[in-house]
Formats: sequence, structure tokens, C-alpha cells
Amino acid sequence: MNKLIVFTAPSGAGKTTIVRHLLNKYDNLAFSVSATTRAPRPNETDGKDYYFLSPPKFKKLIAEQAFVEWEEVYQDQFYGTLRIEIERLWKKNFHILFDIDVKGAMSIKKNYPQESLIIFIKPPSEAILFERLRARNTENPKNLEKRLKKASEELKYETAFDEVLVNDVLEQALEKAEQFVENFISS
Repeated sequence: MNKLIVFTAPSGAGKTTIVRHLLNKYDNLAFSVSATTRAPRPNETDGKDYYFLSPPKFKKLIAEQAFVEWEEVYQDQFYGTLRIEIERLWKKNFHILFDIDVKGAMSIKKNYPQESLIIFIKPPSEAILFERLRARNTENPKNLEKRLKKASEELKYETAFDEVLVNDVLEQALEKAEQFVENFISS
């Protein structure tokens, strides 16, 4: 059975770093590319990092029920997982890794309860998380404030997931993530 392994966390907790590590380590894993209406950041590629869609196109796909999960994370800023993305990767016999927000992770679990493992990545503290977000220097002050507020809310969801991984010492977090993935795939 092909599986879905979902990493979720507030922005800045390190989920992308962990997902990239796992993709480099395991040949039987593939990354689910999410769709979004936000603008690409420098060095992001359409179809590799995200499917960058206009808000009208995204809304049309919502109406067509093309998404397994989707959220309007901020006003007119949508993120979602296209059904065809999962089907495409499962046809190639991959287990799929996700790097998505907490509400999207809960939707994946609801839609694929047996096939999915949801891992919440927790920062060592809220203060460290906020410092990581500031240090990124990828947001204007208004967007940074929105991300900080959202991150604070998302930390409250920790107990809703299958596993919790504290990302304090990166090497230890990577090893724990490998254990979770290996155990789930072999089950």
C-alpha cells in the first residue's frame, strides 16, 4: 500500500529542512507539490516548489473538487493539495511526503485515515520559533506579524497528530524523522 507522510508545523519550525533530508535519503519517497496563490519567492520554481496559480484558477479548482485539502491561509492566499498530484505519484509507486499547514494535515488524515501518518514538528519554544521567522528575512513586517500570530495558534494543535517531533538539535530531529518514516512504511 502506498502511504502519505505529512509533516506539519508552524512556519519556521523546520519542516522543509526535514522533508528535504528524507527525500535525499530514501528513493521510494516523492514530494507532493502543493498549489498556492502566493507569489513565488526567489529561487522557487513552478511545478517543483509549488504550482503557482491565480486566485481565480484556484477557486475554479475548488469548485471542481480538484483538491484533497485546501485552505485560505491568509486573505486571498490559498494553499492546497491537488488530487491528481497524489494519483500521479502513487501511479509511480512512491510513498508521498507532504510539507503543509496543520489544517491541511488534518484534512489529509480525514480523507486517508489508514494511509497517512501526520507528524507535527514542534520548535523548542515559541520564542525560538519567532526568532527563526524573523531571521529568515523573507517577509515584510505586516506579513511577518501575520505569520507570528498564525504560528502561535498552530502550536495549539500539537496533540491532534500521530507523532510530535521536537526540532531542537537538527541531527536528532532528522534521526527521529527517519525512524517515524521507516516504521510507518514497514507497517
